Amino acid sequence: MDAVNEFVLSAGDGLWTWIVLPVVAGLGIYFTIRSGVVQFRLIPEMFRTLTDKTPRDADGEPQSVSAFQAFTISAASRVGVGNIAGVGTAIAIGGPGAVFWMWLMAFIGGSSSFVESTLGQLFKVKDADGFRGGPAYYMERGLKARWMGILFAIILIVCFPFAFSSLQANTISATVSSTVAPDGAPVWIGWMVGAILAALTALVVFGGVRRIASVTQAVVPLMALLYLLVGLIIVAMNITRFPEVFASIFTQAFGFNEVVGATLGTIVLTGVKRGMFSNEAGLGSAPNAGASAAVTHPVKQGLVQTLGVYFDTFLVCSITAFIILVSDPDLATAERGIGLTQSAIVANLGPWASILLSVIVFLLAFSSILGNYYYGESNIEFITERRSVRTAYRLLVVLAIFIGSIASADLIWNTADGIMGLMALVNLVAIGLLSGVAFKLLRDYTRQRREGRDPVFTRALLPGVDGIECWVDEASVTGPIDVATARRQSRKHRDHLHEG
Repeated sequence: MDAVNEFVLSAGDGLWTWIVLPVVAGLGIYFTIRSGVVQFRLIPEMFRTLTDKTPRDADGEPQSVSAFQAFTISAASRVGVGNIAGVGTAIAIGGPGAVFWMWLMAFIGGSSSFVESTLGQLFKVKDADGFRGGPAYYMERGLKARWMGILFAIILIVCFPFAFSSLQANTISATVSSTVAPDGAPVWIGWMVGAILAALTALVVFGGVRRIASVTQAVVPLMALLYLLVGLIIVAMNITRFPEVFASIFTQAFGFNEVVGATLGTIVLTGVKRGMFSNEAGLGSAPNAGASAAVTHPVKQGLVQTLGVYFDTFLVCSITAFIILVSDPDLATAERGIGLTQSAIVANLGPWASILLSVIVFLLAFSSILGNYYYGESNIEFITERRSVRTAYRLLVVLAIFIGSIASADLIWNTADGIMGLMALVNLVAIGLLSGVAFKLLRDYTRQRREGRDPVFTRALLPGVDGIECWVDEASVTGPIDVATARRQSRKHRDHLHEG
């Protein structure tokens, strides 16, 4: 098993070093320049569109989830193990300098997030619960490459609802076990935690996307505020060390780190990998949530999901980094993963803080499990709409949660890293080819804002772009929508695409 783990780790590092990292950085810089630094220039618009009113259907019900609910679904997936265990791992491997590269790639990746989530909205389709879409849909409809969409959907399903959710469950189990029995927990604790997690997951996922949205809308702000509060207290307790810690993030970002033995390449690669695992910018996951929102212009979700990248990295990841670094850990012998963060919190607040961290980790990781599940379901429905397949998928997700709670995580972590690299690569190729469409939408949005309007998009504004199913006219975008007609149009359009 060790040999398999080493092989997977080596192959994944090679993929990231020589292929994924150059593409991620190169496209992010290109999108930043081409968009006029949209991820910085339109920050006020990100907050304004977050609270947009949701268009209603003919019965007065929301057409789909709101812009804020779509934000919380994506935040539920983003904010999880990566923010606690991932940041701890990055610092243990690359030292404080890895945090700088997480920050830089979050800013550059904000432009990639804008492009992918705008495209996800543009090419979304109508279903029984509202809207769905994502990379698989814009690959099929925008690039006319259904095979590419199916490939991406399969990679995402393996990566998020199975591999990543298993890791979330494993972290919950490990944290609870170490809290209950610091000197070594009996096996039955992991089994009990796994059974409880699996049952809770089943209760939510069998309720559909709106139940997921309602749960994450309540859970995500609570867990974020609780964790940020803990972090601020610890930073305040060590405020005299904060200037030194903050400076070390920059001074150790560009050279050899003698403490952990990390070269510049290791520092950069670790920061980028752990950053993308956490904020998912350009990965192709957030557009699945962004596409579910009922908004009046695709750019609105592009902006909202970019804000999600900032929320994840500049707030939640940063507070983890500060918790660890102000505690002055011995990085030469530091435990990777959640243990480094847990030790720092306990050292500052006392043994009782292990219980607090268990609660926080549960909220973070469980919300991620729900967000990951939704991403997988959206892509299952892209491949097939058979109910039996969706039911089987839900059962397998619940089983994966249970198994992940009791399994060893090393091989899963390394495998997930490799799969994440493949997933990012497929998505980045697609958004690179379709980015011109996203920039046309951005120009239309800014034009309408200059005219003092709340931007509304209809597909007539992009006469040269095929494959747009929704956005029929202004009335259907802003007001009541005939669901039965929308479904008939969806089936007709899908049949036409398959014939082509």
